[in-house]
Amino acid sequence: MKDRLALESMRTVDSVLFDKTGTLTKGEPAVVAVEPVAGLDADRVLALAASAEADSEHPLARAIVRAAEEKNLSLLAATGFSSSPAVGVTATVDGTEVRVGGPHLLRELGAAEIDRAATWREDGAIILHVVQDGAVIGGLALADEIRPESREAVAALHDLGIEVVMITGDAEAVAETVGRELGIDRVFAGVRPEDKAAQVAALQEEGRKVAMVGDGVNDAPALAQADVGIAIGAGTDVAIASAGVVLASSDPRSVLSVIDLSRAAYRKMRQNLWWAAGYNLVSVPLAAGVLAPIGFVLPMSVGAVLMSLSTIVVALNAQLLRRLDLDPAAR
Repeated sequence: MKDRLALESMRTVDSVLFDKTGTLTKGEPAVVAVEPVAGLDADRVLALAASAEADSEHPLARAIVRAAEEKNLSLLAATGFSSSPAVGVTATVDGTEVRVGGPHLLRELGAAEIDRAATWREDGAIILHVVQDGAVIGGLALADEIRPESREAVAALHDLGIEVVMITGDAEAVAETVGRELGIDRVFAGVRPEDKAAQVAALQEEGRKVAMVGDGVNDAPALAQADVGIAIGAGTDVAIASAGVVLASSDPRSVLSVIDLSRAAYRKMRQNLWWAAGYNLVSVPLAAGVLAPIGFVLPMSVGAVLMSLSTIVVALNAQLLRRLDLDPAAR
C-alpha cells in the first residue's frame, strides 16, 4: 500500500477497470496462424515480421520472434526501428520498409485486411498485418490465453455488486470475445494508450468510483487518473510508480484482497474511534473530579494508567487485522 488514501478509497469503489493484456490474460500470446497473400511464402512473411519486431519488448513482438525461432527461420538484419503505440512497428529489413501492426496501421495506409482475417476474428484471435513497402504481404493470428483466476475475480466482484470493465488496444472482436468469456459488464476496445486516462475520467463523470488495474507503461496515466490505481507486481516500473497499490502477484483475484483489507481497516478505524471517544467521555470527567462532591476522587496515578490502557486497547484491536487472510485463493 503506497498511498493511505488508496486504502481508504478502495472500500467505496463501484467499478474496477482491468487492462486486458497481462492482467486478465497471461500476456504471453502465441502465433497460431500465418497467412501470406497469393504468391508469397508464409515463412518469408513470418521471417520479415520477426526481423522487424526483434527490437521490440511488446508481448506480441516476442511471440512473433519466438514463432520464427521455433521454425528455425533466420532473422534478417533490421535498422531504423520505431514503434507507434496501438499502431505497430516499422523497420528497414533487407533494404525494404517492413511494418507490422493492427487495424490502426491498415487505416493509416488505407489498405484492406486479408480475407482470412474475418475467420480469425470470429475465433477471437489478435490479428496483425505485415506490410512491405506499403503493400500488405500477409497476416498473423495470435492468441492470448485467459488467466483461470480471471473468471473467479470477475464473479467475486459481481457478488460484491461491483461493475467490471475491461479496456484494451486490441480490436473490438478480440476484446468482445474475452469479455463474453469472462462475463465482463463493459468492454472498451481499440483504445489508444493516450486515451485510457480519458476513458477513466469518463467513468468518473458518470459518478463511478473507479479502480484501474494495469501493468504496462501505457497504463500509467490511467492508473494516476483513477480513484485507486492498482499495479500488477510483475508490471513495469512506470506503472508501479503511478499506482497507489502494488499487487505482489499477477493474480487478478488480489483486487478482492485489497477490497477486503480496505473494508476491514475501515471497520477497525470506526471501532477504535468509538472506543476512544466513549472511553474518554467517561474517564476525562472522572479525572476532572466530577464525582468529588460525593467523595470520589480519581488518583492521578490511576488516571495515567487508564489513559495508557486506552492506547493499548486501540493498538491491540488494530493488531487483529493480522488475522485477515489476504491470500487470493482463499478469498
